[in-house]
Amino acid sequence: MKIWTSEHTFSHPWETVIKATFRKYPNPLNTAVKGIDVIDRQVKLDGTLQSHRIITSEWALPRWISSLLCLSSSKTCYASEFSTIDPLKKEMTLKTKNLTFCKELSVEEKLTYFPHPIEPNQTLLKQEAVITVHGVPLSSYIEDIITSTISTNADKGRQAMEFVINKLNTEMQGISTVYQKSVDDLKAQVKRSIPEEIDIPHPHLNYTTRKS
Repeated sequence: MKIWTSEHTFSHPWETVIKATFRKYPNPLNTAVKGIDVIDRQVKLDGTLQSHRIITSEWALPRWISSLLCLSSSKTCYASEFSTIDPLKKEMTLKTKNLTFCKELSVEEKLTYFPHPIEPNQTLLKQEAVITVHGVPLSSYIEDIITSTISTNADKGRQAMEFVINKLNTEMQGISTVYQKSVDDLKAQVKRSIPEEIDIPHPHLNYTTRKS
């Protein structure tokens, strides 16, 4: 069994990072993930949002490892992901476990997102993975290779998050620009509809008020 851990700081608020996690796939930097299906999603009585998703990906192990583990030649793999978002604590936890090849190989991952304890406008990500190869020779060596693959994929995942966050920011800037243009157009339309001279009747005085 191998345990891999890592920490990473995103220079973005927690709310922004959490939005990005739901729009992380597909992206051009993390092409191994081919699809995500939501099995269940509900808000619990304690206010947390809990989701269960199935992740479809392509994870090509070296041929000799596949042969040693008697794994199928198919590259398609499935994993089960359970996530919990606690908006009060500002914490999101994702736990993922492989469904494919689980008798020969077990990979359990946990990701936790929460505001940085010192920099409140930044978000800290803690990752942990437990890799276990069952009942074959060279299991420790194989676990090292898989751990290295997870580390590489984690780096790609962080780059993908930055890609999605930049995309979200661009979309928000576009919405803001469109909104401001609509407001300006409305103001101009209202201004054009008001006549230059407005007669205001008064019960006692007889004069004309001009719009300055």
